[in-house]
Amino acid sequence: MEVIGKIKVVQNVVEKGTFKSQNVIITTDEQYPQDISVQFVQDKCALLDNCNPGQEVKISINLRGREWINPNGESVYFNTIQGWRIESTNATSSNHPTNTAPANQAKPQPFKEEEHDNLPF
Repeated sequence: MEVIGKIKVVQNVVEKGTFKSQNVIITTDEQYPQDISVQFVQDKCALLDNCNPGQEVKISINLRGREWINPNGESVYFNTIQGWRIESTNATSSNHPTNTAPANQAKPQPFKEEEHDNLPF
């Protein structure tokens, strides 16, 4: 599964003993944008090192769920969106300019019906 959006926040790494996690919040680009928290764990936290707010990304995710029995003996369920890959989806970069026409190229002029061409056919 994937989630696509713009990074809103890259949170700090949280370490508890030998376990570490880091969350990134992204805002989806749809009719009703959603702020979604995606958790990266252990060595996958390093994938967020070069991520910055405003960057458009596609994150590959797994849905994780677990049960917890509270002190009253009732089952409570928790879900986590866990990321395992993140890719930039920015359409432009310094290697791919949006305008590929040379700066000094003249713009084509519209054809005027009264002009005659010199073509032999």
